[in-house]
Amino acid sequence: MPASADTTALLAHELREVLGRLVRRLRAEGGPAFTHFTVLGRLDREGPESVSDLAAAHRMRPQSMAQTVRDLEEAGLVSRRPDPADARRTFIELTPTGLEELRATRAQREDWLTRTLDRELDPHELEVVREALALLDRVADG
Repeated sequence: MPASADTTALLAHELREVLGRLVRRLRAEGGPAFTHFTVLGRLDREGPESVSDLAAAHRMRPQSMAQTVRDLEEAGLVSRRPDPADARRTFIELTPTGLEELRATRAQREDWLTRTLDRELDPHELEVVREALALLDRVADG
């Protein structure tokens, strides 16, 4: 039986609240600012991209992304290189230091989450989370 609109709306509200708290808690484990971390992560997953591509992917104005990239560049976490196909464009790519920072931050945050899951959930609850994760993955792609 389909859920009522009110029930689904309440679920959506509660899900947003819980995920927001979880993200804030993960951020508290340290590492680069959230936007910086997500840009580094995208460059790791997708490879070099232009500022415009990064802005579109993060739903940001190009000017805001340009500032984020400048911050990352000043910190030595990314570098620029010319686009061989279009001299007007540059690609932003991770530096070895940026990749190291990204991996260290991921490891630190995942370590906290692993310890917390092990401490707070029993084996059955961990399986429920595993099943819910598959559903949330589907929602994220929808």
